[in-house]
Amino acid sequence: MDAVALTDIVKTFGRLRALDGLSLNIRAGTIYGILGSNGAGKTTMIRLIAGLLAADSGEARVLDDPPGRPAVLARTGYMPQTPALYEELTVHENVAFFAACYGRRDPAAADSAVEFVGLSDRSDSQVRTLSGGMRQRVSLACAIAHDPAILLLDEPTVGVDPALRVQLWGRFRDMAARGATILVSSHIMDEAERCDTLGLILNGRLLAEGSVAEIRARTGAADLEGAFLALAGSVDEPA
Repeated sequence: MDAVALTDIVKTFGRLRALDGLSLNIRAGTIYGILGSNGAGKTTMIRLIAGLLAADSGEARVLDDPPGRPAVLARTGYMPQTPALYEELTVHENVAFFAACYGRRDPAAADSAVEFVGLSDRSDSQVRTLSGGMRQRVSLACAIAHDPAILLLDEPTVGVDPALRVQLWGRFRDMAARGATILVSSHIMDEAERCDTLGLILNGRLLAEGSVAEIRARTGAADLEGAFLALAGSVDEPA
């Protein structure tokens, strides 16, 4: 079953064509990585899947419904690039609030999410006292507290130290093993290699899709970065 299906999606902002006929399918229970440079269309795609944007044309299906439907939103977790938190509330209060918005009022749900991101010792700290990396972790906790079926992560580990990044990815893998579908946008190559499937995007178009090994084999590159550069170099810039 596909958790996400995008078919010929076009999204423009004025004269900018952010998504240009984008089509891809993401199977349920997998970790799908969207890899691309800044401005490639990654965030626009994630916001469209989250129901925050509407496509100009094409069809989008999330959990077998159009994105933005209440039933879909209740099962979706979204972590934006820039944390959207209440600075005067504590870590735990922020997470509990967002969990309650999704109908989860059990304090244990917030406790579990805070523990997931390694902030149990700062649970009672106001968000305004936290570093940028810690705020990223609180934002992630808010996205997972209601145990979503699909998790959308836009550059989730920016500012997170390498040791914690490894731990988080191990936990993402556990979530996928339990049936969650995780979509991660990143430009960090070692993170991309942890995904089951990668979609390489440039100028709102899908350059290539497959496992890391398949994408490397397609270009003959020694590593993923070389493969991306080779594929990007073969595409003409838009007029």
